[in-house]
Parts: sequence; C-alpha cells; structure tokens
Amino acid sequence: MSDHDAPAAAEWSPAPGLVVLAWLVAVGAAAWCVALWVSDADPAGRLLAGVAAVGATTAALFGTRARPRLRADPDGLTVGGLLRSRHHPWPFVAQIRVLRVRRLGRETSLLEVDTVTADGSERLLVFGRLDLAADPEDVAPRLHALRP
Repeated sequence: MSDHDAPAAAEWSPAPGLVVLAWLVAVGAAAWCVALWVSDADPAGRLLAGVAAVGATTAALFGTRARPRLRADPDGLTVGGLLRSRHHPWPFVAQIRVLRVRRLGRETSLLEVDTVTADGSERLLVFGRLDLAADPEDVAPRLHALRP
C-alpha cells in the first residue's frame, strides 16, 4: 500500500451535546449547593449537594479537557486524559478487542486496548460509547486498519 492509499488518522471524543449537558448539570448542582448553604439547610443536604456539584463539574471538565478521547494514526494511539494525553506507539499496543457485556438486561460493547510500556508494565484502556460517541464495534475495525 502506498502512502497515498494509507488510511488517515481517526479520532473519537465524547459528543459535544453530552459535554454541554454535563456543564448545565454542574451549574445546576453548584446553584443547588449555594442555595442550601445560604438557607443554612441541614448538613447532610449540603454535603449531598456539594458532592453532586463536584462530581458533575469533574465529569464536565473531563469531557471538555480529554478531547479527543482516542486518536489513532499510523504512529500509534493517543489517549486524552484530564491532565495530559498519552501516546502509545503501535509496537506497544498488544491487543485491541471488543468486549460485550450484559448490564441491566441490555447488552453493551466496550473497546479494550492492552498496552505495554517501555519498562514492561501493562495497562488496560477501556472505552465505552460515551467516551467515543461511536459504537466500539465500529471503532475497533478502524483501529485495526490503521495498525501496521
């Protein structure tokens, strides 16, 4: 295959609408928390509101910051994270597979990527539909096509 025929890079991220929704929930949870603190509500309610605000803000921040969540090109895989992205060259990607699991009476798919670091330690990366905004069963063949 010539360079002209080589597959282009591909990337997957959480859906923008989902990230916007997460930010709206975070703002609502923060407003709820402030309202409970101002009204001097019971401590358990304030704690619950605070945990909800921190959790929603963390999820929204992760969805915003970890873009793209997964990027594949002829050099390897790059995985976006909250603080930084990690690149995994193809020789260090041991296996790519789709795991089908049944939860709450519904079958879902997860993309599993086994990687090895230069020092020999192993790492399992797991991506769901929310991470990729695509069906993991559609993503796996694209990754295999990019892999040399």
